[in-house]
Amino acid sequence: MKQWLLQVAALSELSVLELYRRKDLVVVFLLAIVILLPAAFLAPFGVSGASRYISELAMLLIWLFSIIIGLGVSARLFPPEFESRTIYPLLAKPVARGTVVFGKYLGALTASVSALLVFYLAYAVLVGVRQGEWFTPILFQAVLLHVGFLIIITALTLLGSLVMTPSAALTLSALTVVGMLVFGQRLPALAAAQTGARRWVLYAIHWFAPHVEFFDLRQRLVHAWPCVEWRVCLAVLVYAVCYAGLCLVLAGWAFRRKRL
Repeated sequence: MKQWLLQVAALSELSVLELYRRKDLVVVFLLAIVILLPAAFLAPFGVSGASRYISELAMLLIWLFSIIIGLGVSARLFPPEFESRTIYPLLAKPVARGTVVFGKYLGALTASVSALLVFYLAYAVLVGVRQGEWFTPILFQAVLLHVGFLIIITALTLLGSLVMTPSAALTLSALTVVGMLVFGQRLPALAAAQTGARRWVLYAIHWFAPHVEFFDLRQRLVHAWPCVEWRVCLAVLVYAVCYAGLCLVLAGWAFRRKRL
């Protein structure tokens, strides 16, 4: 067990270092700071008290950036190594392929979460400067559930990158994530309004697609609504871990069957 943990830690650290060497996350950090922090001093439509418009814009940018990072880093974990053949020295060592998949996934998730924390820190500064409210309980819940969102989308995209081309995996994962964020809550009603095969297709999507809309607390955060019950948060996080675990099991199976 200790040896396995050391292997996972080493693979995760290597993945994080590789991702940060590409400078992609650094560019996104700077972009978030440039966009979010000056917004703390703007008055939308000339009304100094209309801070919710700025908060909604900031949260939209945070979610957009997190999706780009989460999908981007996980879609490029294995394909570059296959192309450059650097995967062979790694597999020549006494490391199971499932361990390689999990270690690289953990590195991608760590890099994505680190970017997310920078975004929310900038948002907390924005809200603190404008409204005087710093690190509220609902903000903590929003960050926690957003991490659960990243747990799912990084595992889903990693699985896709092992069974299809990187561009196809990235496109399909992005469409799935955005589609479920927009239509996820309405799928049962949409399915009930259909007939024949379309109804069953929508029900299949409802049962098997990742319900990433569960993790979206933007409206509660922006409008300072009460916190979600903690047992509900725990249930949603358990759902994220279980869904990601299933994706990683399938990814490990696909990686073991992949001809290198």
